[in-house]
Amino acid sequence: MLTTTAAILNARNAGLVVPAFNVPYLPMVEPVIRAVVDADAFALIETARLEWIKFECHSAAAVMAEFKKWEDPRHVRLHLDHVPGIDEDNQRVDCLPIFREAIALGYQSIMVDGSRLPLEENIALTRQVVELAHTAGIPCEAELGAVLGHEAGPLPPYEELFASGKGFTDVAEAGRFVKETGCDWISVAIGNIHGAISGVLKDQKKVEARLNIDHLKRLAQVTGIPLVLHGGSGVRREYLLAAIQVGIAKVNVGAEIRQAYEGAFRDTGRVSAAQDAVYARTSWLLSDYFNLSGTREKVTGEIL
Repeated sequence: MLTTTAAILNARNAGLVVPAFNVPYLPMVEPVIRAVVDADAFALIETARLEWIKFECHSAAAVMAEFKKWEDPRHVRLHLDHVPGIDEDNQRVDCLPIFREAIALGYQSIMVDGSRLPLEENIALTRQVVELAHTAGIPCEAELGAVLGHEAGPLPPYEELFASGKGFTDVAEAGRFVKETGCDWISVAIGNIHGAISGVLKDQKKVEARLNIDHLKRLAQVTGIPLVLHGGSGVRREYLLAAIQVGIAKVNVGAEIRQAYEGAFRDTGRVSAAQDAVYARTSWLLSDYFNLSGTREKVTGEIL
């Protein structure tokens, strides 16, 4: 079976991207997979630690069990998203046992987020997790820079953030980070932000983010590995498409489909209606936003 490592590399080499869909509610898994299969695309299904704590997907084990009911290896893989060294509430996390559990469960790639740690600590933690992943034969994603949005409270004005470059991934640090950790992919901050997850902010429409493509080009040159864009929901499409051509090979999507699920469930009280909304939004993203319908073969190299 094609590895996730190979799929991401194939996407980058073909000028395509692999979307990674977060599923904070377990009933979202089935309609997302169905939409990917129906579009003849390739994608990752992913779950982050904060989604077990702040939403209703419960645990890495629960997501794996749900994924196993619906998985189609020709179209989807399961990825462990954001497991932090310091979490969104500024609490230290004993994260290595979480990675060991996910690997034992059969996750096909993992992501360590040491971005809130000092650089030396981020490098040290990431190197440990990379060793765990590579021993298991799977890739490890890491993060450098501050992709804001998950923290409690409102962000500073977006234009202020973008103009100042606050939190942007440092180019020199990125080159060193990749060399010293051996990570397979790196999540970068270039103007992208996460969707809010706290209080009334989580229901608000995301800021229409821009991306600093020149900064991304410099990061691509010094790292030499596939780059990842977190906070993909709401990024202006022209910037997204330009970023894919420069080296973004994986894009995380959370708020777009989470808000579709929550809105439909709030309006109807029916899980089936919420699932229909997720299917419709995922299908739109694949066909109209990412332009990925019919691209599975280019990513996997496999003819059905």
